[in-house]
Amino acid sequence: MLPFVFVGLVVAGLVSIGIGVRATYGAQTTADEPQYLLSAISLFEDRDLDISDELALERAAPFREAELPVQTEVNPDGSQLSPHGPLLPLILALPMGLWGWVGAKASLAVIGGLLAAVTAWTMHHRFRVGFSTTFVTTLLFALAPPLAVYSTQVYPEIVAGLAVIVAVGALAADPRRPWLAMAVVIVLPWLAVKYAPVAAVLAIWLLHSAAPTERRRLMAILVVAGALFAAFHQAIYGGLTPYAAGDHFVGGELTAVGTEVNLWGRATRLVGLLVDRGFGLGSWQPLYLLIPLVAAWGWRRHPDLRWPIAVLVVAWLTATFVALTMHGWWFPGRQLIVALPITAVLIGVWADETRLRLGTVAMVGAVGVAAFVILVSAGLSGEITWVVDFAATDDPLRGLARVLLPNYMTPSPTTWALHGLWSVIVGGALFYGWRSARSVAGGHQETEAQAATVAAHVNL
Repeated sequence: MLPFVFVGLVVAGLVSIGIGVRATYGAQTTADEPQYLLSAISLFEDRDLDISDELALERAAPFREAELPVQTEVNPDGSQLSPHGPLLPLILALPMGLWGWVGAKASLAVIGGLLAAVTAWTMHHRFRVGFSTTFVTTLLFALAPPLAVYSTQVYPEIVAGLAVIVAVGALAADPRRPWLAMAVVIVLPWLAVKYAPVAAVLAIWLLHSAAPTERRRLMAILVVAGALFAAFHQAIYGGLTPYAAGDHFVGGELTAVGTEVNLWGRATRLVGLLVDRGFGLGSWQPLYLLIPLVAAWGWRRHPDLRWPIAVLVVAWLTATFVALTMHGWWFPGRQLIVALPITAVLIGVWADETRLRLGTVAMVGAVGVAAFVILVSAGLSGEITWVVDFAATDDPLRGLARVLLPNYMTPSPTTWALHGLWSVIVGGALFYGWRSARSVAGGHQETEAQAATVAAHVNL
């Protein structure tokens, strides 16, 4: 246990350096971050979610120098509720109340460290990855964007990532003791409604793995939990989701996913979430470019990885077709953080099979860690911020991204040519991963058959 604790402490300490980087030039926090912090203040001081008095007293001034955009709708009784899940403010209430926004961000850095420790523990104990591969892979992901960045951003993402990897570790261990995974399924929507699809997959995994005698009781608990969620939100927010309390969803809560949804247009995100020049995962940590290969390989090579891969796929589809946009007023990767620890596990299992793979992962992953170091250095010196101009660094990786990756924010013939090229590459990676898993599995089966033959001769 001590090595995993050490990993968590190292990650928490290093990512906390990013606390001092401003979100924008006019604010230490921006977008939804002040809303979460104001709700945390209200919970600490008033024991409720009404932030009308915090808004009136301009309590956001210490962490939001610029004027705070309006997100809340004034209720008939004068109260105002931030249109965001209540669980993150509840988690941040104590550190925010005692130590202000720095304490809130520091607590998220601790959660980021805990995420790294649990990821490493799950990789080693649940999926039998060697110590060296486990620690190298975990650190390469935890200390690179976007995980390292969101470990100090006031969003529910890093908490959701921790919850999901806890559930994966629990379900991969002993499905007959499902209560930890059940807790994750219940709490995920309280962090944000957008995590409901991921929670649903975990719930199906939980029910599928449970003993028949336990399944009915688990289903009953899930139904009761869903009813309590709906009742609470209807009573507090006036709808089935916190979006009902917002002033900008005038067409109803479902307009949070868009008013004119173009599924064909959003389908470009299937590749874009990975390779977009500014917002793609691979443009910040190139190891993420291995996702198609290791997902196909893991699905065929390791049946025990299929449920985690299903969680990753559902998170990816949600970010593709349900999320309002891929590009937003946030640092890249936000919509996928919930499932990225699973990616670390997949690549760890894949890399552990040969030294060549591990060496390749180490060299490629170091580029992503360097990207975070450059980002933090530029941010602390005031050259960039987390949201406005994060791509404007002297990082050589950014130079390569501008040449090799499509820019979906300003589509052009070059964009679509690169999109086509990367679509072929992704498809090829899926095919190669599937085929390579077959060849490895076949080799193992042959070896086992040979061993059985030798054993039979020895017995004779």
